[in-house]
Amino acid sequence: MAGSNGSATGDLKSQFLKVYSVLKSELLEDPAFEFTDDARQWVNRMLDYNVPGGKLNRGLSVIDSYKLLKEGQDLSEDEIFLASVLGWCIEWLQAYFLVLDDIMDNSHTRRGQPCWFRVEKVGLIAANDGVLLRNHIPRILKKHFRGKPYYVDLLELFNEVEFQTASGQMLDLITTLDGEKDLAKYKLAVHRRIVQYKTAYYSFYIPVACALLMAGENLDDHVLVKNVLIEMGVYFQVQDDFLDCFGAPEVIGKIGTDIEDFKCSWLVVQALDRVNEDQKKILYENYGKVDPDCVAKIKALYDELDLKAVFEEYESTSHKKLISSIEEHPSKAVQAVLKSFLGKIYKRQK
Repeated sequence: MAGSNGSATGDLKSQFLKVYSVLKSELLEDPAFEFTDDARQWVNRMLDYNVPGGKLNRGLSVIDSYKLLKEGQDLSEDEIFLASVLGWCIEWLQAYFLVLDDIMDNSHTRRGQPCWFRVEKVGLIAANDGVLLRNHIPRILKKHFRGKPYYVDLLELFNEVEFQTASGQMLDLITTLDGEKDLAKYKLAVHRRIVQYKTAYYSFYIPVACALLMAGENLDDHVLVKNVLIEMGVYFQVQDDFLDCFGAPEVIGKIGTDIEDFKCSWLVVQALDRVNEDQKKILYENYGKVDPDCVAKIKALYDELDLKAVFEEYESTSHKKLISSIEEHPSKAVQAVLKSFLGKIYKRQK
């Protein structure tokens, strides 16, 4: 986002962050609970640590999508504020998932700082903080959208996407159970199902669904939009799996551990489809081990199978398919929303 657009993006982000401060103040004065000073300080710190620290792509996408749906009309301050509030509800949802995911995965860092449960004096209080983050969402929605005709649709959308994401997480966790490491279970259909439910709904579908509801649309009329966004989410995760192994840590901002973690990654699924007996033995003996030598053997095997080329082929085919699905949509405004999403992720390096 270079040039003049850079400052516009910066402005949008700083406006967006102001809305976070408004929502936080409202939550810290919630009349349903008598806050003590300690409780207010705890929630204040917990929110600042976990909610606004990411790239904010999901939240900002609501505003971008709504603007495109309004086809160049100037938005009122109120419209921008409400689109920002919905964007923050998605960021709250993300924070809730991440706080709990990090406990489940026993992770160490998140967004360049220790996971919340690893912070001194937090520990497993983080589990309750996750529940609090989840409960903030309907409180925000009630305060700002209760009078809107699409209020119930919003509540149902957040409930449904939360259920889909938690179910995807369950699938991921039970597929990679320790002590039952069985690569034979790893198939493309298994990978796709995990990704679709764990990532695609809350990262790709919900920001656009929020914008459509604000624009007065009925989500039942937009099954094509949902399907395209789910496909985009799957493509995004395949990129993620690829970058976890082949991306430069200084560019992607983390050191990939999918091989060590015995993840049902797109790469291992592709490898399993292509190995001969000798290579299969190497895969089974080394995948899911923390030993750097084992990891190096897996990476060498991926090179031998030329998985970089397999990925490039997948990327270009997916892009063509997505473009043609998008162009089937009768509305140019909706096409613009979907193409803007695709433009942000196609051939990304991080």
